[in-house]
Formats: sequence, C-alpha cells, structure tokens
Amino acid sequence: MGSRAAEQRQEARQLAARLSAEGVRNVALTWVDNAGIARVKTVPAERLAAAAERGVGMSPVFDVFTSDDAITASDHLGGPDGDLRLFPDLERVTTLAAQPGWAWAPADRYDQLGLPHPACQRQFARRMTERAAAAGLELRMGFETEWVVTRAPAGPPAATGADEPLDYPCTGPAYGMTRVVELSDYLRDVTEALSVQGIDVLQLHPEYAPGQFEVTTAPGDPVRAADDVVLVRETIRAVSVRHGLRASFAPSVVAGQVGNGCHLHLSLYRDGTSLHRTPDAQWGLAPDASAFLGGILGALPALLAIGCPSPASYLRLQPSHWAGVYQCWGVENREAALRLITGAPDDPDGGHAEVKTFDAAANPYLAVGAVIAAGLHGIESATRLPEPQTGDPGVLGVRERARRGIVRLPATLTEAADRLEKSAPLYEAMGDVLHGAVLAVRRAEEAHFAESADDAIAAATRWRW
Repeated sequence: MGSRAAEQRQEARQLAARLSAEGVRNVALTWVDNAGIARVKTVPAERLAAAAERGVGMSPVFDVFTSDDAITASDHLGGPDGDLRLFPDLERVTTLAAQPGWAWAPADRYDQLGLPHPACQRQFARRMTERAAAAGLELRMGFETEWVVTRAPAGPPAATGADEPLDYPCTGPAYGMTRVVELSDYLRDVTEALSVQGIDVLQLHPEYAPGQFEVTTAPGDPVRAADDVVLVRETIRAVSVRHGLRASFAPSVVAGQVGNGCHLHLSLYRDGTSLHRTPDAQWGLAPDASAFLGGILGALPALLAIGCPSPASYLRLQPSHWAGVYQCWGVENREAALRLITGAPDDPDGGHAEVKTFDAAANPYLAVGAVIAAGLHGIESATRLPEPQTGDPGVLGVRERARRGIVRLPATLTEAADRLEKSAPLYEAMGDVLHGAVLAVRRAEEAHFAESADDAIAAATRWRW
C-alpha cells in the first residue's frame, strides 16, 4: 500500500510539472450533484500532487443542493456539519482547449477517514460497473448531447431566462446545412476542442428546435462515458463563450418547443463478444442481453426520476415528439422509450440500445449506474422482453395501448419520484444515503415549482444546465 501511495505521489508530481510546462495554471476538479449541476473546486497546478494525496475539502451538503442553489435535507445529509475530500482522478486530467491555462479532472469523494462517501455518484457508477463485470458483462456506453445556442446578451446575463428574448445566431431549417454554414467557425471550434481533449466525436449535426445542435461521442466504459459527457458540455459552453454565444443544455429551453435530450446508448459484451449479435436469436439478442434490456424497460418509471430529474424534464416528455414517453421498446423505433439499434449486419459492434427519455439535467454518473442496476436486476429475475412496438404509440387509442400492454411513463416528477421511492432494486443498488439524498432533491424541486406555469419553469431553468 505504501509503495502504491508513493507511486501515486510521484505520478501526480510529474503530471503537475507537465501541466505547468504546458502553461496550465489551474485545475478544475468537478463532481456532479443530484440536481445535475457540475460543481467545482479549483487548485493551482502546482498543488495537484497535494490534492491527489490529501484531497480537497468540500461540504457534504452539496448532495442536497437543488438546481436553483437552494438547500434541502435528507435523513442523512444537510446542514453545516461534516466535511469530505475530493480526490482528482489523475488518469482523466485533461488540458482544456477552450480555456487557456486550465485543466480539468473529475473527482471522487471520500470522508476524512479515507472511506468512500456513500453518496458519491461517480463511485456508485463504478460499483455498478464492477458488479456487471463480476457477472461476466462488459458495458460500453455513450451519450448524445443536445444543446441550444443563442447570442449572449449585451449586458450581464440574468440568472434565469425570465422575460429574456432569445437571439438565435442561425436561422436555417431543422437538420439543414444552412445552420452549419452560418455557424461553421463555431462548430469547427467545438469539434476541434473536443478532439484535442481526447474526445472522439462520431458526428455533429443541427437538430429540430431553433438554434439546436447535437454531438455524439464514441462509447467507452460507463464511468468514462459519464466523465466524457461532463467534459463535452463544459467544452461546448467554453467555446460558446469565446464566440460571444451562450449554450443551454436544459430539457426545456422554450416551453412548447422540442427540448434537449441526452440519450444514453449502451451495448453489452461477454468475453469480448457482442451480445447483440447472437446468430438465430430473436432480435439478435443473447438471453442475458434480452433480460438486461427487459430490466431497464421494467424500471423505466423509476429511472425517470434519475434521468429526467427536473420539472422542466416533463415539459420535454410529450407524446409524438421522439422523446419516448410510453413504456415500450422497439426495433429502430424513435418513439419507443427503449430503442434497439440493429446496425449494419457486417458490423460486429453495430448493435446496441438507446434510452431515449434521459436529458442533460441528469447526473450522468447516477444515470449509468442506475441503468446498469436495473439491467442486472433484469438478468437476476430472468425478465423477458415483450413484443416490440412498431409505429407511434401516441396515435393509438387508449384501449389499443392497453391491449398491447403499453402505459404512459410518469408525466410529472412527483410520479417518477414516487416510483423511485418504491423501487427495491434501485434502493439496494444506491444505498440508503444516496437514494435518500436523490429523493430529497426531487421532492424539493417538485415543491419549488408546484405553482409555476410551464413558461416560468422553462425560463427559471434555462441556464442552469
């Protein structure tokens, strides 16, 4: 143990020296709270070794912060007492291309005795990944990131978007090349910055809503995928600022318009072989892959409280908007909450699944960890996938949906939180402290916006993510 600690100290010193030689003066250490906000402590580059050895102090109260920076409480967390230590992941230290003089690292949280903090979402994601590995499963995950870009206001930006007209820097049609022409320098800088930082961009394109774009990045192990999406968002934000623009990842930028999703893609492997490419199996799914996806499908009502954590999320979740608001799955069906993507027949890694309901208000570490927990429960309980849905379930009559066993997913955060509260598999996976903190934040968000109109919810949360 002493030898490993000495190696880590030496590694941290060498890394700090390299950063300083590159002109890096400060390192941002981030964690994501239960409201989906990336919080930060920064250290001078020359202090990175000390941070890696002793950690950086922070309060556990951040686990019960809400999206508007109010503080609630759970049975275990809340108030001014206690302290935690942030430890940067040295393997993920990244020099930031759009913030000269800065580097970034995700952080794990421990208590003063060096024990893992039970509400650390990043360690929860790692535990679930290790639990899958113990079952012989390797997961590869990746996110699609959608955002809306506007021109920054001339004066100091408002904390919320209340009564703030949105000035879009592009006018081209949805998915149109015109938007790429109008913002070619900006989009080039986004992809270049991501590439310099080691993020493999698969594609970038205009989306449906005004000023909306989407970038898809390559899959990786679940913890890395969650790290990557944090880095992607903050990089897009930084590039936007440098172009005099402002980026919103909020689920609902303008009430009544198509919102921003953050779809989670996943694939399963055993011994390096895809479980989505099983010859002669129905839908190409090996039994464990089918059961895993069945577990996710069954848990979706509770998972919404993880992946759609804001009242603003439910402004986005509307039928017939490709958001996946019914509890069903389909093969290449963009209206299904769980979409199976078959990929090209000759691509051994082409098959995977997509959870369409999630958005960028979600803590990505909670999202990947909870999805893995739900999938593993599906395997343990030998869950079977029902028949896939074809077409838009939203155009079916109530009786026809009932005949097919298709139900509406929770339409409010209250409904989703109620389902999470009753989910034994997710409670067991998360543990009492983390589960309780998440629920406390969801209940506080519900109460805060209980009397708010849709427009007010969208305006109040527009620039929080």
